[in-house]
Amino acid sequence: MSAENYQHWQIEQDDNQIIWLSLDYAGGSTNILTRNVLEELKEILENLQTASAAGLIINSKKANGFLAGADITEFTALKTREAAFEKLRFGQTVFALIEKLSFPSLALIHGFCLGGGLELALACTYRVAEKSAKCKLGLPEVRLGIHPGYGGVVRLPELIGDLPALQLMLAGRTVVAKQAKGMGIIDAAVPSRQLSVTAVALIKSKQAKYAPAWFNKLASYPVARQATALFMRQQVRKKVSQTHYPAPFKLLDCWKNFSADRQQRFIEEANSVTDLFADSPATEQLVRVFMLQERMKALAKSGSFKPRHVHVVGAGIMGGDIAAWCAMQGFQVTLQDREPKYIAPAIKRAHNLFERKIRESHLCTAAKDRLMPDHQGVGVGKADVVIEAIYENLEAKQALYAQIEPQIRKDTILATNTSSLPLEALSEKLMDPGRLVGLHFFNPVAKMQLVEIIHTNNTNQEVLDNAAIFVKKISRLPLPVKSSPGFLVNRILMPYIMEAVILVDEGIAPEDIDHVAVEFGMPMGPIELADVVGLDICSHVGKVLADAFDLPVSDRLQQKLDQGELGRKSGQGFYQWKNGKVSKQNKPNSSIDKSVQDRLILSLVNETVKCLEEGLLEDADLLDAGVIFGTGFAPFRGGPVQYAKTAGPIKLRDRLSELQSRHGERFKASSGWSQL
Repeated sequence: MSAENYQHWQIEQDDNQIIWLSLDYAGGSTNILTRNVLEELKEILENLQTASAAGLIINSKKANGFLAGADITEFTALKTREAAFEKLRFGQTVFALIEKLSFPSLALIHGFCLGGGLELALACTYRVAEKSAKCKLGLPEVRLGIHPGYGGVVRLPELIGDLPALQLMLAGRTVVAKQAKGMGIIDAAVPSRQLSVTAVALIKSKQAKYAPAWFNKLASYPVARQATALFMRQQVRKKVSQTHYPAPFKLLDCWKNFSADRQQRFIEEANSVTDLFADSPATEQLVRVFMLQERMKALAKSGSFKPRHVHVVGAGIMGGDIAAWCAMQGFQVTLQDREPKYIAPAIKRAHNLFERKIRESHLCTAAKDRLMPDHQGVGVGKADVVIEAIYENLEAKQALYAQIEPQIRKDTILATNTSSLPLEALSEKLMDPGRLVGLHFFNPVAKMQLVEIIHTNNTNQEVLDNAAIFVKKISRLPLPVKSSPGFLVNRILMPYIMEAVILVDEGIAPEDIDHVAVEFGMPMGPIELADVVGLDICSHVGKVLADAFDLPVSDRLQQKLDQGELGRKSGQGFYQWKNGKVSKQNKPNSSIDKSVQDRLILSLVNETVKCLEEGLLEDADLLDAGVIFGTGFAPFRGGPVQYAKTAGPIKLRDRLSELQSRHGERFKASSGWSQL
């Protein structure tokens, strides 16, 4: 067989009469299911319907993975319900051709297998996956405001049982190969070197397809189906609002009302996803956020910079956690502080992180081995990236740079994790001021995706490019931000948090303040967030911004600091904290004045508009992305700028004027509102 006529697929038949069908998407480094890819696959599968073969193995020629899923940009370009429905049905029809083959089929999986990629694999008779932490399988569509539409809602419950399938799809969760094998999603999880031989052996065996255990089938019966749907709906409602995130609720409705006719179920699945694309503003914004995320990843351009060794100076909470995260991502890491006793707690936290996050013991041990205490700073001269994470003091940081700059290579990134100090001041005593770049991580490092890359007009472009490459290599999203007090995220968060503290001063209960913020769509309220960040950090950054932008800072913060109340890390802030979990004493008042929400949200949005006006970032889209991934701003609203445009700039500006007349100049509308 020849692959000459196909742009994206290669076909071979081996001595065992097994056909190998390899995907190598011509439009990029990652396999995705574009219309053209699917059309070629359809033609190939139609030709194979009458072929004489022992089996079909579908694999990927890309080093990074099997299949990332459908091309979401094609869906965003669709203008009508009919076009969306047709596209979904076309994908379903193509995958159905795999099921119709007269010989067994197998998906041979390495790296990621997500969304439409897993739906293709589910249409095969068997699935074999690489036993590796990098191999991840899942149907994460709910994160885009939709649900599986290429047959996943039908096939995954058939394969592993309704309840486990629903739990996976509703959470948009991914699993590694070992977990997938335990669930029944794949038939074998083997090391990379054994993938091909295992696939061939499975094809030859012609063993029966995997069938779920009897107890996982119980939810498929009509009465149990209704009860399961009700229970799952209640569980989902505890986490998200149906108004804000309709996709999981739509998925449950689709599954609950499935027809007895299997073919009709595919049509019902396609109709359900079409409804979300056509009728849900939240879906539109969540898809937009996904595209912004992809754009941020693309900021890390390919280059010759290949960092392997990271040296972190400062083993406090941030420095220690940065070091731990880098080690978990495969880097050799040395961690420096004044004495070993200051490094030991960071090493302990890192080991706890590895044991929680890395399931395979040998990989966990390897991560521990990669993180080395280094109080003498031996690693400075060997490192590709040096990250300074000591306390926020200009003179102390400058003294450290003077010490380490002569030791590091010319191609080494010299970075600071400062949260507020301007890069211009930090770099002014360096021999080469253009080599210093800000790498501003957020707490907790293991959860927060964003890293601000702070730069000045004098920052060397190669340094900036290499910093973006490094951030991407540690599985984080790079966001270039011009140096300015508070940079982007802290600058936008502080007016929001400080307004919340002022509301507490006015007698509003912290629980009520947090409730209205969560009701808007924030992941947690500003008072709880202040406790999590640390009241000492909030106070410090607040004072920096107060000096720069006349931001009001409540005396209450200093009072709490004087009492040793730092928030979560001390066990007491505005709330009590036990074992890292918040304890709230009062139930929120659902009838609280709407002006409380307006004061909080418009403080944040107005500051965002100021940043847009000042040109802190390249454009409004990246600004929205930074605020979403750096603060958790309600993703379904598309970011603060998008929210302002949707809600109506004139309406919000007028509301700011009302708040200004009532509460003072901090609510004065930015002149940047005229640009929206």
